Amino acid sequence: MGEGKDNVASLMGTKRLADAVRQAKIAAAQRSDVIVDIREADRARLEILAEELQPVIDDLPAGDDFFDFTITGGIHPRLWIDGTANVLMARDRRTYRFVRETRLGRLTLAESTEPRQIADHVTDYVAERIVERERAFAAEDMVEARGVVAPRQKAVKDADAEPLREPERRSKGADFVIALVWLMIGAVLGAGLLLAIASYQGVAVG
Repeated sequence: MGEGKDNVASLMGTKRLADAVRQAKIAAAQRSDVIVDIREADRARLEILAEELQPVIDDLPAGDDFFDFTITGGIHPRLWIDGTANVLMARDRRTYRFVRETRLGRLTLAESTEPRQIADHVTDYVAERIVERERAFAAEDMVEARGVVAPRQKAVKDADAEPLREPERRSKGADFVIALVWLMIGAVLGAGLLLAIASYQGVAVG
């Protein structure tokens, strides 16, 4: 008799555990459905924002890969503007949050439940980034220009400067004439010296 009661108790316990497991599975499935629904709802709202930003996307130069404007999946879908800025939904699932990832953490740039307002903030951000990039390119061009033009200007200045005059080289004919003149001068002086000596000796003998 006791064994029968134990068997019934064990069967009832097993049945209760199976029911509990079944209920846990159902709850997990419902939670997964809720998460999926929330994720899909967030993605749908971000797609609405992307539609608001379509004119900005169309105005960007063709082949410009600086900006993304891509919606990524995951538990928290995001609309990426560039490598650091993105838009995601807040916890209330109705508020758009425009943030920028920095080394010091996440910086919130704007929040609103209206996609048009967030689109305006994103447009201003894109314009600022374009201006910053153009200034950076201009600064690089100036540095390169200074590095190339300065040597050219120096070369032109050196070319315009009056070159140093080298001493004129005399021809071989001129050297021969000069040597002949000195030889004649020497001969004349020698002859005069001999005449002077002869005259002096004649006077001395007389």
